[in-house]
Amino acid sequence: MSNFVVGITGGIGSGKTTVTDLFAKYAIEVIDADVIAREVVEPGTPALKAIINKFGQSVLDESDSLDRAKLRRLVFNDIEVKNWLNQLLHPAIRRQMLLQTQQAKSDYCLLSVPLLVENKLNEQVDRVVIVDVDEPTQLQRTLLRDKTNEKQIRAIMSAQATRQQRLEVADDVIDNHGGIDALFKQVAQLHQYYLQLAMHSA
Repeated sequence: MSNFVVGITGGIGSGKTTVTDLFAKYAIEVIDADVIAREVVEPGTPALKAIINKFGQSVLDESDSLDRAKLRRLVFNDIEVKNWLNQLLHPAIRRQMLLQTQQAKSDYCLLSVPLLVENKLNEQVDRVVIVDVDEPTQLQRTLLRDKTNEKQIRAIMSAQATRQQRLEVADDVIDNHGGIDALFKQVAQLHQYYLQLAMHSA
């Protein structure tokens, strides 16, 4: 079991996945909250049944899976419904995250959570690393990646913690303004550092 958990986060478009993929090359297990969030609403799960009871069958796509985009639109401007959904999903996601960190076999593991700071999960990990880019870069990269409109991305960015708030809880910062080589060097250094920390905490 990994007894050292590194929480990793960054704003939308910061390159979190690229960074966690680089850590994974060192056989470090990555527990990804986004993946877990999809798993807890798979067909047949209690959470999906509760969502169908609340919103009806129209929240499903052709394959009877949750249409996440449709659900997002339903809850985005309705604070009451958003709170209901969060109260349903967050405990299920947290339980699964905890279980997976406890089951991780690598020397340390990464817990990748988009809203690590917002949900105060930084208090549940041994160390926090922030993948950092400035806001214009976030916007530009997300536009290229998601092909969504600028207004939507800005709304997501304003709902997330600010860059400053993230940096305030950071133990380590990965600067992702450069290319992949610069990222690789930073990850390689941090990997060695985390191995040492994990060894001393064992």
